[in-house]
Amino acid sequence: MKRQFHKGGYSNDIANQYVTNEQPIYSLSSELETQYKYEDGKRTDEVAGYKAWFIQQGLTPFTVKFGDKIKLPEYMSIVEFDNLQAIEIKYNVYFKADGLKEVK
Repeated sequence: MKRQFHKGGYSNDIANQYVTNEQPIYSLSSELETQYKYEDGKRTDEVAGYKAWFIQQGLTPFTVKFGDKIKLPEYMSIVEFDNLQAIEIKYNVYFKADGLKEVK
């Protein structure tokens, strides 16, 4: 996703400008991707978080980072995020959330 030139850190307001609650969000990942911390340009064995892919109509697929390991629903399940936030860095948008739940 391309940014819309806002300043600051992670924010719910920024996330709401890109991802709407008015359309369903679909889970595209069947497994979490582990992200590792880097020190001096080298990867360590310390886990920084986990990420998964999602999509919403009108958006390109996007990743959301989770601080803790979560249980992903089945592929193409409709989900809602717990505390979805976004940050804009250079010309990209990055998302994080505290968790998610499957919408039935």
